[in-house]
Amino acid sequence: MDQHAQRHGARAARSHGTVETEHGATTTARTPQPAPGMAGMKERARHIPPTVSLPIITALAFGLFVIFRTHTAGDKGGPAMLYGLAGFVVSGALGLVVAHFQSSLITETRAAAYGALFGCSMGWAYSLGGESILKSSTFGLTLGAVMFVVALYVFRTHRTREPHGLHRPHKTHHGDDRTHRLPVATH
Repeated sequence: MDQHAQRHGARAARSHGTVETEHGATTTARTPQPAPGMAGMKERARHIPPTVSLPIITALAFGLFVIFRTHTAGDKGGPAMLYGLAGFVVSGALGLVVAHFQSSLITETRAAAYGALFGCSMGWAYSLGGESILKSSTFGLTLGAVMFVVALYVFRTHRTREPHGLHRPHKTHHGDDRTHRLPVATH
C-alpha cells in the first residue's frame, strides 16, 4: 500500500488504510470513473454531443409513433413492433448522417436535407395506415416542404451559430447609386 501511495504522490492515511494526497503534492491526472447508477448515467450523458443524442431521441419518438400508427391501423403486437423498429433504425441512421454532415452543407442544402428526411418519414408513416401511394406521397411532400421552410427560417435567423458564419453577407451601398434599384413603371 505504501509503494502504491508513494508512486502516485500520496501518503497512507492513519485510519482505515485509505490513501490521501499530500498538501501541495502533484498527482498524475486520471480520468474519473463514472459512479454506478443514475449519477454515472448523468455523467456519461453529458459527454454525448447533440449531433448524436438529438437524432437518436427523434428516431425513438418516430419509432413509437410508427408503432402507434400501425397499431391503430389494425396490426397487432409483433408486426407493429417490427415496423416501429424499422422506422427507428432507418430514421436514426439517416438522421445521424444528416447531423454529421450538416456543418459542411450550405444553408439551403441543409434545410432541404432535413425537409427530405422529415417528408419521407412522415409519408411512409402515413402510408402504413392503408392510404394510397398518391395520397401518402402528397402528404409527405407537403410536410417535407413545410419542414424545409421551417428549417430554412431557423437556420437563417440563427446565423451566428452557423458553421460557415453569416449567410451571404450583404455589402452596404454608399452614396446615391441608382443603378441597383428596380425600374419604375412609366405608364
